[in-house]
Order: sequence, then structure tokens, then C-alpha cells
Amino acid sequence: MRFANPLLLVALVLLPLLAFFWRRRSHMALGFSDLTLIPPGESWRSRLAALPQLLRLCALALVIIALARPQAGIEKVEETSRGVAIEMVVDRSGSMGAEMDYDGRSMTRLEVVKQVFAEFVNGKGKELGGRPSDLIGMVTFARYADTVCPLTLAHGALSGFLDTIHLVPQENPENRTAVGDAIALAAARLKTAEETLARQSKGDVKAYQIKSKIIILMTDGQNNTGRQSPEEAAALAKEWGIKLYTIGVGGDDVVKVQTVFGARMVRTGEGVDQKSLAALAETTGGIFRMAGDAEALRAVYQEIDSLEKSEVESVRYVDYKEYFAVFGWAALALLLGETVLACTVLRRVP
Repeated sequence: MRFANPLLLVALVLLPLLAFFWRRRSHMALGFSDLTLIPPGESWRSRLAALPQLLRLCALALVIIALARPQAGIEKVEETSRGVAIEMVVDRSGSMGAEMDYDGRSMTRLEVVKQVFAEFVNGKGKELGGRPSDLIGMVTFARYADTVCPLTLAHGALSGFLDTIHLVPQENPENRTAVGDAIALAAARLKTAEETLARQSKGDVKAYQIKSKIIILMTDGQNNTGRQSPEEAAALAKEWGIKLYTIGVGGDDVVKVQTVFGARMVRTGEGVDQKSLAALAETTGGIFRMAGDAEALRAVYQEIDSLEKSEVESVRYVDYKEYFAVFGWAALALLLGETVLACTVLRRVP
């Protein structure tokens, strides 16, 4: 509780003087010819004779307090997030079925990419702090690029979207690698990120600002189909102010196959086009890294974490509620009570 005009409270000191003055006036006497006319002892009226004056003093005290404007403050905190809009672009062509180490276990490259991506978003101990303040979206590609998850701040839904991502079989006609189309689609999604954010926040875009926009491309192959070349897509991303971080997953593009002579490692493609991926990242101001296992992939994400930091700004303020009316109405009630008593059961003559 605080007072907007605390100096007015000094007037409370005058109330005892006013009470003393009223008490002296109440001792005025009226002459009687015969005291036997007055009943012996004190009546309840005589005992409550000072009640109207007491109510008036209390009312005056409340008026003074009301004029001093009592206020109650409630501290409020408003947070403004300056996050990063991130589009994860994941290769799901057949070569991503090659084995890869995930903390001592053998998994497909695609499964490792999905697992470590979830760790990057949600956090994993001291290695990865998570990206709670970022807009996250996901695009997958083989022969065609598809938006699997729209940009969202509701990261709890990402696990469900990850479960829908599956490998394209080696013999399937769609088992191609459209790197350029995937980058172009992700860049288009990021270009309209502000509109997506406005829809999610119902127009309250002041609470969230997009600090930067990035694409994280993960592939183990080379562009061999699609309408746009990777170079054209990267130029488009650069024009829209989007950085491209490229990650080469695995090493040689080989898979284990069973033959009549037993299990053999067979090359299914030409492997990661490291030169092209490095050039794409350099064009947009990003970085290129190779990741041969889950630990190396985490290290790349840690590097991206350090380069693309989100910020949360907290603004603290105190919202004061006025209590003038409470004291004012209480004072009016006391004055009304004093008037009723003084004019009825506690009326004095003279």
C-alpha cells in the first residue's frame, strides 16, 4: 500500500485537537430546579452520547486518507522474445537409410537426424540448451519437397510430425534428391514468417520479434532433380536475408545389403557434395560442417546454438489500483450514521 499524496496525512494530527474541542463543548450544563427529576445512574443514551462525535471523527479520518489517494501496487512482468525462425530441411531419400552411430547404437541416418533434431529443439543436458523461444518449421525432401511442420512456437507438436517422416525406398521412382527445391520452399516459408506469427499470436506481434531467419539443411547426397538448382535457391535465400547452414550427414554413401555371399557394403550414390554445400553456406553467411555420427551432429548444433542466440527481454512495472472510493464511501456511511443517531435516539437538547 502506498499514498499518491502522503503529505495530506499530516491533517490526521488535527483530529485529536478537534476531538478535545468537541468534548469541552459537550460539558455545557443546563439548569434544573429539582435534581429529583433526573433518574439516578447513567442511561444507555448517556453512555452513547459521544458516539455521533466519534463517528464524525472517523469519517473525517477516512476522508483525509481518501484524499491522500491510497494505492495498492501489483508488480507485473512482460516478456518480449527476440527469437530465431528456423526451418529444418531434412533429406529422406533412400541413401539416408545407411547405418549411423547414435550413442553406441546403430540406427539409420534419418533416425539419427530426427533424434538429434528433437534434442536441439527441446534440449539435452549441458550439450544442447534447447530453442524454446524460436519458431521452428520442417521441410523434408526426396524427389519433391514437402512442408511437414509449419513454423510454430508450440514445440510439443514436433514429435508427432517427426513420426510421419519415413525413408523413400531405394527402388521407388521418388528416390531422388531435390536439394534446390527444398531450400527454395524453406526460404519461402521463412519469408512469410511474420504473417505466420501474427496468425498464431492473434495479432499481438509486439510480444515476439524475429531476430534472424535460418535454414538448416541436412543431406547425405547431391542435387539430382528439381526445378531450381541449389545455387538459385541459395541466391533467393540471400536476397530475403536468410542464412543457410548446411550439414553433410555420414560419409561415403554406402548401405549394407545382403547378397548370396553374405552382407556387403554397396555404394548407392556419389556421397555428400561437400564443395557445393560449402558454397551454399558461404553465399548466405552460414557455415558447412560434416557429421559422421550423432555426437558430431550435436557438435554442429552446439555451434549453431552459439551463433544464433535467442533473447528474452523482461520489462517489469507496477500496476497501481486506486482505493480512494473505498475510503470515500466508508466515510459517507459513517457521516450518514452520525446524522441519523444525532437526529433520533441520541438527539441532544440543546
